[in-house]
Amino acid sequence: MEWERINLYEKVAARVARLIEEGTFRTGERIPSVRGLSRQLGVSLSTVMAAYAHLENQGVIEARPQSGYYVRAQLKNTSGPENSRIPSRAAVPKSLSVGEICVMLMGSPRNRDLVPLGGALPNPELLPVDRLTRALSVATRRHKYQSISYDFLPGYKPLRTQIARRAMTAGCLLTPDEIVTTNGCLEAVHLCLRAICHPGDTVAIESPVFFGFHQVIQVLGLQALEIPTHREDGISLSALRYAMDHHRISACVVISNFSNPIGSCMTDDRKKELVELLASRDIPLIEDDIYGDICFSHERPTVAKAFDRKGLVLLCSSFSKTVAAGYRVGWVAPGRFQSQVERLKTLSTVGTPMPTQLAIAEFLTNGGYDHLLRRIRKVYATQTAAMARTVETCFPEGTTVTRPSGGFVLWVECPDYVNTLKLYEMLLEAGISIAPGPVFSSKRKNLNCLRLNAGFWSAEIEDAVRRVGNLASSMKP
Repeated sequence: MEWERINLYEKVAARVARLIEEGTFRTGERIPSVRGLSRQLGVSLSTVMAAYAHLENQGVIEARPQSGYYVRAQLKNTSGPENSRIPSRAAVPKSLSVGEICVMLMGSPRNRDLVPLGGALPNPELLPVDRLTRALSVATRRHKYQSISYDFLPGYKPLRTQIARRAMTAGCLLTPDEIVTTNGCLEAVHLCLRAICHPGDTVAIESPVFFGFHQVIQVLGLQALEIPTHREDGISLSALRYAMDHHRISACVVISNFSNPIGSCMTDDRKKELVELLASRDIPLIEDDIYGDICFSHERPTVAKAFDRKGLVLLCSSFSKTVAAGYRVGWVAPGRFQSQVERLKTLSTVGTPMPTQLAIAEFLTNGGYDHLLRRIRKVYATQTAAMARTVETCFPEGTTVTRPSGGFVLWVECPDYVNTLKLYEMLLEAGISIAPGPVFSSKRKNLNCLRLNAGFWSAEIEDAVRRVGNLASSMKP
């Protein structure tokens, strides 16, 4: 009981410290009163008092007689289970959980002290910032009242029209009314899982796969059934068939084109076989195609949705990797589950923000997207090849690295003696962020593997990759 009370006050202290660190409360400003925070968090007055005393001892806040608590001039590092942001190289938490690492990877690009090898984020220098700024300005002037109004489902129709036209390049015939706009691709996947599954259901998922999927599955109370995935062919269809014979699977989630993290791209024949296999048991397929447009060849790969004959494939994507990550404009073609997805979308976020939809629609309508794709495809092809060569040269003997035909991430498999969770913590202290292999599995597999982001490339990045390899080599017993 005593441990639970102490753990709770430390959590409250960590939450307040994080608000201060991120600028919600600035130096010299008053923080919530003891009674006020007690009501807001639903904890006892003694818990808040203990938390504030802890922060005082840490030098984070100070008490002023008859006035309350205020932020001190200099914020020192605070400890606590929820204080898992990366404040500096000198304050690296130890023995991190996979969940904590996932959160840190999401936030690491904001930390300018870190070389960004961990997050799968596009290089903003390659994105059409000036053209988007003009598109946003033009669109909001032209639609000034619509730009500040609610967006009602299924979303801004001119944008959905452009998405439907783009889908044809992936072999998919969609009408605008079959598309629902979302706040990014992850929300689209989240909505699809909610529309299909109930708590306790089993979801077949690639392994390894984007850690965000595992987090969503866990939050929804679902069970992930990991299916082995080949770095070239994609998800193992024989293993999936075996799983279907021995488990009651409610849905399957696949990144069919340039999967994250291993970069596999399924052939059309395998995509067709996957769709038919799942359809034979009426199992919905949630397909994430967020990397599909970043292909290194002239021909964009087909999506599995192109082979859907029963409305069981829910195709999800966004413009986060190609146009503007911060705009959070995504979409889903939910097939027979459209009414459920629209209802859930309405109940969760009502709609997708109008200004960003207007800007993306304007950008697509004026023909800027194809020019952008030609540029980033060429750059990412060059950068992934250069980074792969550096890995092959500087990592321990026996290391293998993928050579994807699209996207901008590399999957590196080191010798068994390399523990990438420990490597991750060592590298944080050196100012480098990587994505350790276990975050891409709900069972902490792939301990000797890591993902690197080749979206950025420079002499500094090359040197950082070499340092990763040197540290990995130092782990040899």
